[in-house]
Formats: sequence, C-alpha cells, structure tokens
Amino acid sequence: VQLVESGGALVQPGGSLRLSCAASGFTFSRYAMSWYRQAPGKERELVARIYSTGSSTNSADPVKGRFTISRDNAKNMVYLQMINLKPEDTAVYYCNAKLLYNDYWGQGTQVTVSS
Repeated sequence: VQLVESGGALVQPGGSLRLSCAASGFTFSRYAMSWYRQAPGKERELVARIYSTGSSTNSADPVKGRFTISRDNAKNMVYLQMINLKPEDTAVYYCNAKLLYNDYWGQGTQVTVSS
C-alpha cells in the first residue's frame, strides 16, 4: 500500500495550491479518502474527507469555503484544492485512506504560508 502526496510549497498569504495524493496497492474506489494536517506543536486534525463515490464530502470549519477535496477513481488520485491560504494553514498535510479497520497514511507534504 502506498499513498504519495505532492504539491506542497511555500506560498504567500492569499495564494493557492493544489495537493495531490497518488494511491496504490488497495481498492481505491472503496475507501473514504481524507486530508489531515499537523502544525508544529499541535495534534493532527482532519481537513476534509470524501467518500468512496465522491458524491459526499465534508470539511473542517476553518477551511470551509476555501478548500475543496476531490477524487478521481479512474486514476486512484485524491486532490485538495486550497485557495485564499492563511498563515494558520501552515502544516504538514497527510493523505489518509480508510475502510473499516484498514487505515493507511502517506508521508506528508509541507505547506508553508508566509510572506
């Protein structure tokens, strides 16, 4: 099983980024996919989740209206489009796949929002 995140970068406040997560080694279309983040000194927190068919999503209050999660089951990919980034969005962003007792994590990608 592999989850490989990419797209993290240093960006100015108000900027945009799109994170990608490439999945392999499991039946991607059956899994709920999520993005989590962890800032220095803080606990890992859920950012957004998308369910297996892609028809249902939810997101954390701090990112609502700014971040959008999507998935492409044909490509085994999940994305996080982030706009109007704020310094408080600075964190390592992790991709997660979950189905019943199966719970997989990527290695993370750094997003830094700073002028």
